[in-house]
Amino acid sequence: MAVSEQGLAGNRVGGFSAIPVDARPLAIEAKGLVKSFDGTRAVDGVDIAVPEGAIYGILGPNGAGKTTTLRMLLGIIDPDQGVRRVFGHDRPHDIGRLIGYLPEERGLYPSMKAVEAIAFMGALRGLSLKEGRKRAGELLERHGLGHAADRQIRQLSKGMAQTVQLLGTLVHRPRLVVLDEPFSGLDAINQGKLEVMIRALADEGVTVIFSTHVIHHAERLCEGVAIIAGGRVPYAGSVEAARDRIPAQVRLETRAREGAWVAALPGDTRRNGDFFQFSLPETGVEPLLRQLIEGEAGILSLSIERAGLHDAFVAIAGEAAARQLEADTQGDRA
Repeated sequence: MAVSEQGLAGNRVGGFSAIPVDARPLAIEAKGLVKSFDGTRAVDGVDIAVPEGAIYGILGPNGAGKTTTLRMLLGIIDPDQGVRRVFGHDRPHDIGRLIGYLPEERGLYPSMKAVEAIAFMGALRGLSLKEGRKRAGELLERHGLGHAADRQIRQLSKGMAQTVQLLGTLVHRPRLVVLDEPFSGLDAINQGKLEVMIRALADEGVTVIFSTHVIHHAERLCEGVAIIAGGRVPYAGSVEAARDRIPAQVRLETRAREGAWVAALPGDTRRNGDFFQFSLPETGVEPLLRQLIEGEAGILSLSIERAGLHDAFVAIAGEAAARQLEADTQGDRA
């Protein structure tokens, strides 16, 4: 079945942001993906569903199976078991011109000029070299690299070269962009620029899926995330739902230290200096507030803090996976 670029574009102006996630068609769907190498199972029963126009993260430590999963989704390698569909197609190569892929292993011809490298990558996806050079010049100008258009790749800084390769991934205007560890090796400034680019793509209706071992990128950017550890995905869903798996924490400071009101505090209350800390009751904080006021506890401060994605990762994937994730992140900074 032929699929047009326009037919997959969705609402280009504003993307899919006005459409509820559960009402959008799926850009990617995978069920029961399994892949082994030399008798070792690298991916073990992965299920993923990514709506069109979403920013979706594959979050896990190095060696967890992120890259293998992405390569199966793209048809670069076939699963031993399971099915995957991209825009409804079980043969992603058939719609390769609608996909942009940035692998973890970066690679550009060192002697190529930046504009030619981008045009060449576009040609691999069916774009004419003439049109590719035109778009490459526009992209380089838009992203502050117009001055480097005629420089060879070997003459560019690492960050500039990575930006050129990313622009080559986008030059043919794909409807799905897949980025494998895109923040790896970038300094804080270029990481921020990449985050802006990813949000802009989603605003245009492009689906973006990226792998990462850095939690704060997933938490800031993604509406959906698959947590992967040891080749398995114990959680796939919205970032908000993952955070809500852990009750919000209440931090209470009172003028009075003792009194009958203390009996009204939840059973998991723990004292930390001048503060009481406990999980937010299912009934909310209002009934407790009434009891504290009536008991003359003298409320000095009260704050409610939702769990972050890091806390959710620990609860879902386990402390060992979380420690490995942190070690990988520290390794990036070294």
